[in-house]
Amino acid sequence: MKKTVFMTILLVSFMTSFVYGQVNSKAIGVRASYGAELSYQHPFSHANRLEADLGFYYDHGFNLAGVYQWVFDLSELANGFNWYVGLGPQIGSWNYHDKDYDGLALGIAGQIGIEYNFDIPLQLSLDYRPGWYFLPNSYGGAWEGIALGIRYKF
Repeated sequence: MKKTVFMTILLVSFMTSFVYGQVNSKAIGVRASYGAELSYQHPFSHANRLEADLGFYYDHGFNLAGVYQWVFDLSELANGFNWYVGLGPQIGSWNYHDKDYDGLALGIAGQIGIEYNFDIPLQLSLDYRPGWYFLPNSYGGAWEGIALGIRYKF
């Protein structure tokens, strides 16, 4: 584990020498948290985009979230840094035997995070996403998570 953390820090440190931010690029990759998510970002302008994530969570089910994001420049830290905040709908199919719930749920997700765009077509992000399922109201599940994203920009 220590070797993995050290290699990740070394890789990120090396790549920071190739810094140049691009907010208007499309990006595809993964978000990793309690499960794995396929992630796609589609820009609308230099300050707004849509992030669509399809997540698979071990034996509990899946989640599809579409988060509209507002992106803000953090170039005072270094070129390539941005922070973002967003909100959007989500749908999931969950199987929780201990909670006697099995089925489809609709809800809303928020998101706040920071990202780093390299001069090479690579983006790293770290974000916090709280969510709440309100349909069916018998489920009413709230959840939250922190995720690391790695995306290829094109």
